[in-house]
Amino acid sequence: MRYVSTSPQSTTAPTATPDEFRAALSQLAAGVALVTAREADEDAGMTATSFLSVSLEPPLVLVSVREDSRMDELLAGVDTWAVSLLGEQHRAVASRFAMRGRLSDRLLFADTPHQRSELTGSPLIEGALATVECRTEQRIPAGDHTLLLGRVLRARVPAPDGRPLLYFRGAYRELG
Repeated sequence: MRYVSTSPQSTTAPTATPDEFRAALSQLAAGVALVTAREADEDAGMTATSFLSVSLEPPLVLVSVREDSRMDELLAGVDTWAVSLLGEQHRAVASRFAMRGRLSDRLLFADTPHQRSELTGSPLIEGALATVECRTEQRIPAGDHTLLLGRVLRARVPAPDGRPLLYFRGAYRELG
């Protein structure tokens, strides 16, 4: 087998434009999750389509958070957070928590059925396909985002027969 060198590229090498990159990656279907955390009696949440499993032993996950966002700032100040994997019935929840410049997460959570985790204090969305509660292991700067590597403290599957909400070609979709 022949290996290709991974030496740094010249700064004159072509780079995909943001539009080209966005168009190409829109062809990849992604599950939709709601990342939540609690700080000083304040809940915060954000819709994420960049959430994935990293390791089974130890159990690790990774989520990508826009740099300098409210959620990035909050997650820099707390050690624990949670992720609710959303089902088809959560399309409105995903849309509301994805809005930029929204008024208040407090109002969004008031209209979103959820339970509070006894372990992390984070909101867990009712009817979620699964929930994962995490402790931050590492924060990794990556372009205009921060990657959070989280150790899974608890994982549950409250809706094993649910159908996932997907994000594909720039819109929320249902399986099938």
